[in-house]
Amino acid sequence: MLIFLYMDEVANPFSPGAGSPPPELAGRSEILRKALISLARVKARRSEKSFFLVGLRGVGKTVLLHRVEEIAENNGYKALMIEATEDKKLSELLIPYLRTLLFSLDTGKMVSEKVKRAVRVLKSFVLKVNPNGAVEFGLDIDPEKGTADSGDLEADLTQLFIALGEAALDRRTAIAIIIDEIQYLEDEELSSLIMAIHKITQRSLPLILIGAGLPQLYGKAGNAKSYAERLFDYPSVGPLSDPDARLALQEPVKRQGVSFSKEALDEILKVTEKYPYFIQEWGYQSWNMAKKSPISASIIKKATGESIKRLDKSFFRVRFDRLTPKEKEYLRAMAELGAGSHRSGDIAELLGVGVQSVAPFRSSLISKGMIYSPAHGDTEFTVPLFVDFMKRTMPLSKPE
Repeated sequence: MLIFLYMDEVANPFSPGAGSPPPELAGRSEILRKALISLARVKARRSEKSFFLVGLRGVGKTVLLHRVEEIAENNGYKALMIEATEDKKLSELLIPYLRTLLFSLDTGKMVSEKVKRAVRVLKSFVLKVNPNGAVEFGLDIDPEKGTADSGDLEADLTQLFIALGEAALDRRTAIAIIIDEIQYLEDEELSSLIMAIHKITQRSLPLILIGAGLPQLYGKAGNAKSYAERLFDYPSVGPLSDPDARLALQEPVKRQGVSFSKEALDEILKVTEKYPYFIQEWGYQSWNMAKKSPISASIIKKATGESIKRLDKSFFRVRFDRLTPKEKEYLRAMAELGAGSHRSGDIAELLGVGVQSVAPFRSSLISKGMIYSPAHGDTEFTVPLFVDFMKRTMPLSKPE
C-alpha cells in the first residue's frame, strides 16, 4: 500500500557533510567496542596499544573520531581533538588545547604539584618552539628549565607527554589526544609522536593517542619508527557491508514512517559503492525529491543527477582546485585507466613521458592526500568515485 505524505525537507534525516554524524552509525560497532576497551585499559594503567583509523575519503573516519572523543569523555577522560593540516606545525596545533586541558585538571581544592609541573613543562615547550610567547598562560608561572626545551622535537614532546601523563595520574583521570588527518604531519612530527607514546606506554601512564588518516599512514608510521607496527593498532575503515548500508538508509526514514523500496536500496548501493558519505548524499536528495512512501528506484535515479552535481561542486571540487595543472593531468591520465590500482609506468606512458618526469607530481599528489601507493610502483585514488569526476571535468591530454 502506498502512503502519500509531504516529505518535509526540514525533517530530512540525512546529513551529508564533512564529519557530520549520520542518523544511523551502521557497521562500526566493532571499532567502537575495541576503542572502549582500549580507553578503559589505558585509564586502568593496563598495557594497551594506541590506534590509528585508516581508510579512504568518505568512509566516516572523522565521525568515528568524534564518537571516540565522546566515549572517552563519558568515561572520565580529558579528551582533545585536533585536525592536522599541511600548513600548520604539530606544536601550534597542540599547545592551545594542552594549555586548556592542564588548567581544567587544576580546578580542585587540593593544589596538584604534578599539574603545576606539567604547566611549567608546557611553558618551556612553548618558549622553545615560539620564543615570542604568543600563548598567554594566564598565570605568573616560570618554565621548567631543562625540560622540553632542547629544541629536539622527539625529546621535548616525549618529556611533555610524560608530564601530561603524570598530571593525569595524579588527578586520577586519563588523557586522550585525538588527531584527524594525521597523514599530513611531517615525518619528524609523526616520529616524535610515536616516540612519545612509546615512552608513555613503557611507564603505564594514562595517556592514549588516537588518530585517523589515509592509507599512506601505514608506510609513514613504519618509516618514522620501525616499532610503530607493534605500538599501534590500525583498524581499517572501508565501505559498509550490504546489510549495514541498507540499515544506514532504511532506519532513519523508518523512524518517520517512511521506507525505501528494495529496488531503491539496490540502486543507491550500486551508485554509491556503499561509501557512507555518498549514502548520506543520496539519501538526502532522495528524501527531498520523494512525494510518497516507499521511495522508489525512479526517485533514486533522479536523485543521482542532483547528488553528482552537488558532489562535483563541493566534495570533489575542493580537492581538485588545490592541484597544479600538471597534477591534474596526471590524475586525468590515471582516471583514464579506470578505478583501482595502476602502475606508475602505465600512467606515464599514457601522458607520453618517462616515469621519472612524473615522479615529482606523483609524490606531491601523495603529500596532498589525493593518491596513495598500495604497493611499490602502484598508485590509487584516495577519493572514491573520483575517476568519474575527472572524466567529467577535463579532457585527456594527448601526447604530442
